[in-house]
Formats: sequence, structure tokens, C-alpha cells
Amino acid sequence: MAKKVIGSLKLQVKAQQANPSPPVGPALGQRGLNIMAFVKEFNAKSAEFAPGTPVPVVITYYQDKSFSLDLKTPPASFLLKTAAGLPPVGKRNRPKGSTKPGREVAGKVTAAQIRQIAETKMKDLNANSIEAAMQIILGSAKSCGIEVKG
Repeated sequence: MAKKVIGSLKLQVKAQQANPSPPVGPALGQRGLNIMAFVKEFNAKSAEFAPGTPVPVVITYYQDKSFSLDLKTPPASFLLKTAAGLPPVGKRNRPKGSTKPGREVAGKVTAAQIRQIAETKMKDLNANSIEAAMQIILGSAKSCGIEVKG
């Protein structure tokens, strides 16, 4: 018999660096889920990503307090900023885009890099072709203040 789903939860955790501190601990603890089991499973599954890369995860939890993880691809803005070579800043140590997108250029990427990011994000995007996915990524680049060359 299938397990009864109680709900789902979305978090964004750094790859290979999950720990019981906020936001993971409180989010799982108030639902009665095993925090350390999540930390171990997430860190093992996120090994394909570079350490520190923000990875969205959807946690589906069941009536018997078990859970399943569905890892998504890193946010397009993060991939664009790292492709543009923007230095990490701020307390979250992530690259920062332009403060005035459309007027000020924070960095530059090539069309080939846009295509590579679109191919990476394809499974999480609502697009039927790689060209449509590239248009979505181009929109993200524009809103980050990143200029596309070539």
C-alpha cells in the first residue's frame, strides 16, 4: 500500500553543506521529521554540484514521518552570475548582479554560455525546446544586469 502524503516543503540549501541549523532544522523539526537523516541524504545526493552551490529541494513528507527528496537545478541567476565571473559578496557569499539592471552592466556572458545554462536548467523550465529555454535564461540575464555577447 502506498504511503499517505501529508505535505511538501521547498527549501534552498547549499550543496554538500546541509546542517541542522536554520533554515533546515526548524522547517523539518516542526513537522516531526528526522533532521539528521535529511542532512545525510541531501549531502549525499548533492555531491554532483559544486560545494556551496544553492540547490532548491522539494521535500515530500508522509504520515509515517518518512520523506523523499527531489533536488532541482541551481537557480538560473546563480548560474548566470558565476558564468559572468562575478565575485561573491554579502553574508550569503553569492555573486551579486547589477543594482540598476538595464542601465548598468554587471558582467558579460556569451551565447554559448546561455545555451549551456539552458541545457542544464531544461528539466526544471517550462519550455518545449532549447531555444525557448534560452529565451527564459536571457530574460533572467537581463534582470540581473548581465549583457549577452555573440
